[in-house]
Amino acid sequence: MRTVIFDLDGTLADTSGDLLAAANTCFEGLGMAVRLKPETDAGVALRGGRAMLSLGIERETGLAADPELLNAQYQPLLRAYEQAIDVHTRLYDGAMNAVEQLRTDGFKVGICTNKPEYLAEILMTKLGVRDAFGSLIGADTLPVRKPDPEPFFEAVRRAGGDVKRSCLIGDTITDHKTARAAGVPSVLVTFGPGATAGQADIRALRPDALLDHFVDLPAMATKLLGP
Repeated sequence: MRTVIFDLDGTLADTSGDLLAAANTCFEGLGMAVRLKPETDAGVALRGGRAMLSLGIERETGLAADPELLNAQYQPLLRAYEQAIDVHTRLYDGAMNAVEQLRTDGFKVGICTNKPEYLAEILMTKLGVRDAFGSLIGADTLPVRKPDPEPFFEAVRRAGGDVKRSCLIGDTITDHKTARAAGVPSVLVTFGPGATAGQADIRALRPDALLDHFVDLPAMATKLLGP
């Protein structure tokens, strides 16, 4: 079965607002004045919790963040995020229409994300779209995470697909490296925070395709994977 696997953050949904809010909760708890803002810091939000904490602490203190402080604040950040995971998060326009069209066209679909699995499950359920995907592999589902190709392979397998006829839709160099390691087509979106923060870099990666609008995805997937 032809299979399309999606990254989550910055690909299917803009999750940056809620991620940044969780980091800001930590800064407030530490008595820091610094706050990360969606209009300037959305890209770093998609690099993970420790990246957000590091940026805020460095802005506040002018010094590199202490690794022990980062470790101490990581779980509080995850708890804050879980408690307000879908306040600002929005699926990208056309994303679910594209997913449903792929399914209608006979594709299997799944998710491979570097978000912890339980948080990805909570988010997709709250957004009301979890049942549309045949698989969901998170950062901690397996002993390894992207860009190791094994989580991608597992996402394809659990979706009921064939790795030889699969592709990965993502928004960052991590997704591109994952696709290359897996030996499958790499499709990078041009509209997410991870992409728009470094458009030249995204294009310089020379993925197999660039996706400007989700309306184009079903035809693009058929072109890449065959009828």
